Amino acid sequence: MEKNKYKALVEKHTPKENRLYNGMVAFIIGGLMGMLGNFILNLYAYYLDIPTKEAGTFMIITLIFIGCLLTCFGFFDKWVNFAKAGLIVPITGFAHSMMSAALDYRKEGMVTGIGANMLKLAGSVIIFGVVSAYVFGLIRILLFGGQI
Repeated sequence: MEKNKYKALVEKHTPKENRLYNGMVAFIIGGLMGMLGNFILNLYAYYLDIPTKEAGTFMIITLIFIGCLLTCFGFFDKWVNFAKAGLIVPITGFAHSMMSAALDYRKEGMVTGIGANMLKLAGSVIIFGVVSAYVFGLIRILLFGGQI
């Protein structure tokens, strides 16, 4: 088959993406995730009488746990198909990427399976996060002398 004919055939049968709809859904779901995080933060801070700074840490741990649990039960992938970036961008998406890689390689053992492959998807995020934090910290020290 000729290259141009094949390309036209592929474009004809490729489903069209409604970017406006997907953007609105991601915006709303992301906002609901923010509301859930704030609700959990208030739950820990006010009802369990934990200082707000520590409650933030517990809130993040809770969202990571929920993301991992939903990944284990197979719900997270289905919800991401609907919510798009609204669930992938927050910390739950990071937890999902680590947990799904761990589940995929669990049959190979703890060290060579889970340990070696858990950071396969999330490792680049960690590396770029650490490098960018170092660069921006260095810029802050050079420009402001560490005083802000």
